[in-house]
Amino acid sequence: MTAAVYRGKNHVVVEEVPVPEVGPAELLIRVAACGICGTDIKKIQHGFVTPPQILGHEVAGTVVAVGTSVTRFRPGDRVVSFHHVPCGDCFYCQRKLFSQCELYKRVGLTAGFTPNGGGFAEYVKAMSWIVERGMVAIPDGVSFVEATFVEPVNTCLKAIEKARVAPGETIVVIGQGPIGLLLMRLCKLAGATVLTTDLMAERRAASLRFGADASFDPDASDILDEIRRRTGGRGADVVLLAVPVPALVAESLALARPGGRILLFAQNDPQMRIEFPASAVGVEEKEILGSYSADVGLQARSAELVFSRRLPVKALVTHQYPLQQFDTALFLAAHPSGESLKVVIEP
Repeated sequence: MTAAVYRGKNHVVVEEVPVPEVGPAELLIRVAACGICGTDIKKIQHGFVTPPQILGHEVAGTVVAVGTSVTRFRPGDRVVSFHHVPCGDCFYCQRKLFSQCELYKRVGLTAGFTPNGGGFAEYVKAMSWIVERGMVAIPDGVSFVEATFVEPVNTCLKAIEKARVAPGETIVVIGQGPIGLLLMRLCKLAGATVLTTDLMAERRAASLRFGADASFDPDASDILDEIRRRTGGRGADVVLLAVPVPALVAESLALARPGGRILLFAQNDPQMRIEFPASAVGVEEKEILGSYSADVGLQARSAELVFSRRLPVKALVTHQYPLQQFDTALFLAAHPSGESLKVVIEP
């Protein structure tokens, strides 16, 4: 089969590799679509993972083979698959910190080499624990491209729950790429007033189109003044940071009211270091929160939000590429243009 194989820092090669063999409790998916995620870009650009690997974890496709003990799925089923599933029983799972579970850290979706998603290939194998608890059937009438959003929507839903977004609150979302737009829309569905920022005029326009109450250019507006003017001088209740720029953490703290919450969504780089005024936390009692990956407890809700089209995920997809054009797709995802949002690979 054809796959885009990560061979080292900034080096991905489209080549032929063996189709994964399926064990008794496993199944094989013919990949129809796989979104390019910001974490894929970071791994490739910074060499955070050891090659060779086949990345891609926003996977939707058709089951083409099942192991002898698999009963939940059969060939022909259309599915979306998560690549991480927790054990459900450990210390962390009991506290619903599923992404800290040791089993969760084991990737259960692979197209070969060290398992790391595998969606940038024609076929991907789901291991036993994914088959049992990490796959969702795609309803008739829902496209594969739409279904690839179930996992990223889950991560965003987890983030706004972690930030305790509540009706009537004022939320600021910094960055209006695909993830920032999902965060914004989920906050709107939660009943909040949502203000956004982005450097790109096209993304600010998209933000307003998808429901933001206002969107600002941080280079042309005094964002702090704007937020305070709209909140009786207090500041935002919650700031969601969807841009991986260390300096924006201090800015996010400044935008939040005393006792407000700041959630870091894009700050998952192990080499990144962040500085901020200690008094923002120690005196003004602002909370800095983190949110990583998906939550198994939100699988059904995230799927319903996508499948019901309560979230306009299809409108976020601006570019679709075959595997043979992976380099072009990756470059665009890493260096977005004014008209680009979500980039999807269709093997």
